[in-house]
Amino acid sequence: MAGGPLAGVRVIDMTSVVVGPICGRALADQGADVIKVESPGGDLLRTMAQGARNPGMSGKFMNFNRNKRSICLDIKQPEGLEALKTLIASADVFVTNVRPNGLERAGLDYQSLSQQNPRLIYCGIVAFGRGGRYFNRPAYDPIVQSLSGVAGTFERAIGEPRFVPMVMTDHVTGLIAAQCIGFALYRREKTGKGEAIEAPMLENMASFVSSEHLAGLTFVPPAGPSGDNRLLSPDYRPLPTSDGYITVGPNTNPQAFAFFEEIGRPELKTDPRFDSAASRTKNAAAYFEIRAAGLLQKTTAEWLEIFDRRDVPAARYNSIDDLLDDPHLKDVGFYTEIEHPTEGRILKTKTPNSFSGGMRDDTLPAPHIGEQTRAILADLGYDPAAIDAMLAAGAAIEPAK
Repeated sequence: MAGGPLAGVRVIDMTSVVVGPICGRALADQGADVIKVESPGGDLLRTMAQGARNPGMSGKFMNFNRNKRSICLDIKQPEGLEALKTLIASADVFVTNVRPNGLERAGLDYQSLSQQNPRLIYCGIVAFGRGGRYFNRPAYDPIVQSLSGVAGTFERAIGEPRFVPMVMTDHVTGLIAAQCIGFALYRREKTGKGEAIEAPMLENMASFVSSEHLAGLTFVPPAGPSGDNRLLSPDYRPLPTSDGYITVGPNTNPQAFAFFEEIGRPELKTDPRFDSAASRTKNAAAYFEIRAAGLLQKTTAEWLEIFDRRDVPAARYNSIDDLLDDPHLKDVGFYTEIEHPTEGRILKTKTPNSFSGGMRDDTLPAPHIGEQTRAILADLGYDPAAIDAMLAAGAAIEPAK
C-alpha cells in the first residue's frame, strides 16, 4: 500500500454521487485502502454527469473516485450481504450515505456491525440529523442549499434566491466527515474503541451560514439585523476593469488608503465613512460602489501591477477554463496528465495539502464497477470456487471481459 498518514487504514466506502465519495477520496488520497462498494446498478454519478468516453466512466465520477478499489455486491442476496459484512469486519472505517432505516433493516447499523468489529469507526453521512423531523428524508445538494440559508444569501445580495453552481453542501459535508473520521481514529489510538459518527448536511451548512450571517441576531435580545453587509453587497464580486475583471480586497487601513490614492480619491482617507475598518464595514455598500467605479479607469494588467507594488490584495478573475492556464497552479503542478487503463489520457488534480512525513506516492485510476471484486473476495478468504458461484448467481459482479 502507498504511503501517507493513513497508510494501513482500510475504509469501506458504501457511498454514491458526491458527498460520500468526496469523503472517501479524501481518505484515499492520504494513503487509506478505500474499497468502494457498489450495487449492481453502480454509482449514479457514473452515468448522470456529462463528459465521458465510455459508459459508466464520467469525468465527474473519475474525479471523485480516484485511489479506490471497487467491489460490486448485490446485498439483496444473502451471499452478497454476508460478503459485505465480512468485508466491514476486516475494516477500520465504514462510510455510508445510505438512509439509516435501510441500513438498519439490512443489519448494517452501527450497533449490529460493532458487535463483530468493536474497533470500527462508523460514519453515517445523512441529509438531516437524528432527532429532527426531517430525519431519514431523501435529499440532494440543492435541497440542503435551499433549507440551510445558502440560497437565501443570494436573495439578500441580488434580490432572488439562487444556488451556488457547485454541489457545495456535498463537498463541505464530505470533507467534514473525513475530518471527523480522522478525529475518531486518533481517539481509537488512545482508547482502542471504535465509535459512530453522524455527519448531517443540513446542520453543517446551517452552521456555515449562521457563523457568517447571524451577526446581530447572535445576541439575545438582538443587537442588530442578520447578515454581513460586505458579503451581501451586490458589488462583492469580481469587478469590471476597462478590459476585463479583477478582484480586490483592501481591508486594512494601509491597503484601503493606498487603494484610494490609486483611484484618484485620496480625500476618502479622512472621510469618516471610510477612515477605519469598522467604518468601512458599516458603510460597506458605499465603499464597494466606490471601489467598483474606481476600477473602471485602467486595465486588469495595469491594476495588478499597481496593487502588487502597493501591497494591496488583488487577483485576476479566472473562468473555469482559465484555471488550466493559471501560472501559480502550473508552478505547483496542480494539473497533471495520467494514463487511465481504459479511458486514455486524463487530467488529474493534485492533492492540495501536504505532509512532511510523507504522502501517498502512487495514483490508482478510478475503477470500473466491480473491477477488483474477485481480488477483494479472495483477500477475505473466499476460494476460487466460492467466488465463481457468487458471480454466477449475481451476488457479486465483475466487469465483462
